[in-house]
Amino acid sequence: MATIAEQLRQEGFQQGLQQGLQRGLQQSLDALRETLRVVLAQRFGQLDAGCDARIEAADMAELQRLILRVWPATQLADVFAPH
Repeated sequence: MATIAEQLRQEGFQQGLQQGLQRGLQQSLDALRETLRVVLAQRFGQLDAGCDARIEAADMAELQRLILRVWPATQLADVFAPH
């Protein structure tokens, strides 16, 4: 049977681990968003607020799909076209 101190230590460890994973995921999302913005701006020029909002709202899977759509796209709308 664990002591109260051991239980508190375990809870603190779990909470710290969860926070670290969340921070890591957020940093990955931020990096993908910035990469997509840079690549799109290089290829198609300055992005409008609508494109920026779509990028900001995208989750990891959507960001990955959008990045893969940049290369074959002939215009910016192709990247954001419905799947």
